Amino acid sequence: MSRIRSRLNTDSSEYRENYLASQRRMAEFREKQEAARHQRPPRDVERLHRQGKMLPRERLERLLDPGTPFLELSSLAGNMAYDGEAPGASCITGIGMVSGREVIIHADDSSIKGGAWYPLTVKKIVRCLDIAIENRLPVIHLCDSAGGFLPLQSELFPDKHMAGRMFRNQAILSKLGVKQLALVFGHCTAGGAYIPALSDYAVIVRGTGAVFLAGPPLVKAATGEVVSVDDLGGCDLHTQVSGTCDYPADSEAHAIAIGREIVAQWQQPSRWALGRSAVEEPCYPADELYGIIPDDIKRGFDMREVIARLVDGSRFHEYQPAYGTSLVCGYANLWGWRVGILANNGVLFNDSALKGAHFIELCNQNSTPLVFLQNITGYMVGREYEARGITKDGAKMIMAQACSVVPKFTVMCHGSFGAGNYGMCGRAYDARLLFAWPNHQIGVMGGEQAARTLAEVKMRQLERTGQPPDQGIIDSVYHETLKAYQEQLSAYYSTSNLWDDGILDPVDTRNALGIAISASLNAPLEAPGYGVFRF
Repeated sequence: MSRIRSRLNTDSSEYRENYLASQRRMAEFREKQEAARHQRPPRDVERLHRQGKMLPRERLERLLDPGTPFLELSSLAGNMAYDGEAPGASCITGIGMVSGREVIIHADDSSIKGGAWYPLTVKKIVRCLDIAIENRLPVIHLCDSAGGFLPLQSELFPDKHMAGRMFRNQAILSKLGVKQLALVFGHCTAGGAYIPALSDYAVIVRGTGAVFLAGPPLVKAATGEVVSVDDLGGCDLHTQVSGTCDYPADSEAHAIAIGREIVAQWQQPSRWALGRSAVEEPCYPADELYGIIPDDIKRGFDMREVIARLVDGSRFHEYQPAYGTSLVCGYANLWGWRVGILANNGVLFNDSALKGAHFIELCNQNSTPLVFLQNITGYMVGREYEARGITKDGAKMIMAQACSVVPKFTVMCHGSFGAGNYGMCGRAYDARLLFAWPNHQIGVMGGEQAARTLAEVKMRQLERTGQPPDQGIIDSVYHETLKAYQEQLSAYYSTSNLWDDGILDPVDTRNALGIAISASLNAPLEAPGYGVFRF
């Protein structure tokens, strides 16, 4: 593979302006992430320390193998919900190494409302377990939760992908032979009691750990029985009498040590053989990505410059370089692993959609994972392109991508608008992991287009009723729509709602993809197959 020859002029005013704008965005991102991870009311921290408990991230630090990376997922989930009361959606999830095994971890954060599960907490845990199923990753649950946040119970309990889905996913993992370990540091209340009960192994801390379907207040209200936490669901009851838990622990540190010993006994999974070469660092500095990405979502840039700062040796074999040029396709190595890359240089035309569909088929045929780098304004619209069959050609790309059996990974590098999001493996299309950059925007269309469209609709409504167009009303529709879209298009709104698996600093993208690819190799590949392509 030949090395990409960068044409980036790092001395240009455009580069410097982009770099400074990116630095401002990154400062905002780091501030938000630091707050979500660490800023807690002192009284809550003091309460945990009085109980002899560690903070959730202290538990993680002891559990993970020293010096190994931890890919935290959705660290800013819930950042625009619940008046800021549930940073990180009240839990921590991520992929890391424990006793030499790749695992995914779900950790309740009892420094937030006692670890109560908000609707987005449930969504985040369900997503964590979906990732475990898709990649056959063993799961370690760090349990310390007061149960569902009752004022919002209708948003976290009854529907298909709400709380019950957590326990359904645990059952499916067990059916697949994927190991699960629960470390019970605090309460596992109501539905949360099923997490240790559905795990292969459960360790419970004496004095603070407890597992029960209903805590003492509810038991008293329901039956009149007065019972202590320990007698109802404590360590000795569940390790000596009920058998709900397997191992008693004298402290949290002891529980973590037992957990690490358990994980060390697990058989290493057989991974499918993806071709791997010696690892090379990219030839260009990763921080140059800051100067590549424009501050204006409408401005274009060459995605080859991004690829050159992500892949090994900045080497890239471009497929059909002269055809469908608004979509860059080709092969590269990433942390030594062979991948196929699809990257947008804006809108998708008929030829670029066909090129993408064909390249996806080739990658499925030779078992090559797919990496989608989104900078997409959608499929081209208009009379000429409809006559050429843009809808039909876009459907081919969607069909090929949706029916892919190789692992898929998506990075939202800039814009992600319209059906182009679908063809480029948006959230609905089962990317093993999907990340966003802080500048990312996503929507059915851009804010200005939406505002102009609704203003036009309003004007036509007035004309049909015989009223003279009122420019004040039309301007009001335009500005209100634009304001709402600007908030809802943002990366922070998207990640708050778990429409991605987390915002990345662009310079961390290569490492995040490396961890993601490695994790994906634990799940077997299906045989390639497709639905009907309309020709």
